[in-house]
Amino acid sequence: MDSATSEPPSGRREPAAGADNGLKVVIVGGFGVGKTTLVRSVSEIRPLNTEETMTEAGQGVDDLADLDGVRTKTSTTVAFDFGRITLDEHNVLYLFGAPGQERFWFLWDRLFSGTLGAVVLVDSRRIEDSWYAIDRLEHHRTPFIVAHNDFGGPHHTLEQLREALDLDPEVPLVRCDARTRASSKDVLITLLEHLRTLYAPHATQARQPHVPQETAP
Repeated sequence: MDSATSEPPSGRREPAAGADNGLKVVIVGGFGVGKTTLVRSVSEIRPLNTEETMTEAGQGVDDLADLDGVRTKTSTTVAFDFGRITLDEHNVLYLFGAPGQERFWFLWDRLFSGTLGAVVLVDSRRIEDSWYAIDRLEHHRTPFIVAHNDFGGPHHTLEQLREALDLDPEVPLVRCDARTRASSKDVLITLLEHLRTLYAPHATQARQPHVPQETAP
């Protein structure tokens, strides 16, 4: 098992000492939509992952023949990815990337426990792979946003994607490139702004996470 990916790029801020508000976010979606890539690109620490090399033992189980865009995929997440990004001196965001293959979906319900919110990554070439993730989040009443990870496939407007995914109007839908830190940061900021909007009416009843105007550079 490869326990990490790469060293954090220079310029990333170290987590604040004594941060007292850990906020858990889960990244979910179908097989090969970019969950591991997003966690890697935005994490300020060397990300932990549980990727394993795909071997002949997975043939017939992780069959890539009919999955457009992932036929050349050579590794797969078998538990979850983990990364971290500091928001301010009191708040740290913990990122959990869920495995995408159906045989690991039993892990999702446990990952959702204690989750502040979630990001559903979507590949527009395989929209149906996102339906289960959205269904489970709605079942758990976990707030989420949807991010279309652009793989350069056929162009669809956000309105067309929203209709195809049958999203409620209040669920944010954005485009992203999970390979770039800036784009992945924008996804997380969108989620946190959405959560702040949802929790604002209850701010006097419980302490809600502070969402800064800017995250770490």
